[in-house]
Amino acid sequence: MKKTYFMTAACLALGACVAFASTASAKTVEVQELNQGPNGQSMVFSPMVVHINPGDSVHFVATDKGHGIAQIDGMLPKGATPIAGADNVDHTIKFTKDGVYGYKCLAHYGMGMVGLIVVGKPVNEAAAKEAMNGAPFFAKNRLEKAFAELNK
Repeated sequence: MKKTYFMTAACLALGACVAFASTASAKTVEVQELNQGPNGQSMVFSPMVVHINPGDSVHFVATDKGHGIAQIDGMLPKGATPIAGADNVDHTIKFTKDGVYGYKCLAHYGMGMVGLIVVGKPVNEAAAKEAMNGAPFFAKNRLEKAFAELNK
């Protein structure tokens, strides 16, 4: 009886340690929503490309008002939760599936306010690049630069 109790307690303690360690190792990366970026470009997410691991989060900061976030059609891994966030509000989104996530500011998409989040392996990179072809001119231009950065 005591042996069973000890083993059960040891297993529960080990499980708690593993759960805590996986939570503690998850990171949060901050992305600012800006009217003007550090390099002088207007209407940007900074940084434009983020690399994280499954289980990590991205904290979108409404640094300048008038921006929100939404996924770009076709730039979401299969089965992933869509990206969405209201204007003028900070949002933290946890990413669990590998792949490339393309997102935009709805109000400034035509001005090229876009970004990429790469979670683990970019398993849907080809499909995301294909979806980029339907983007407005300035958004497509910035996405091409983002994909070039992704492959460095």
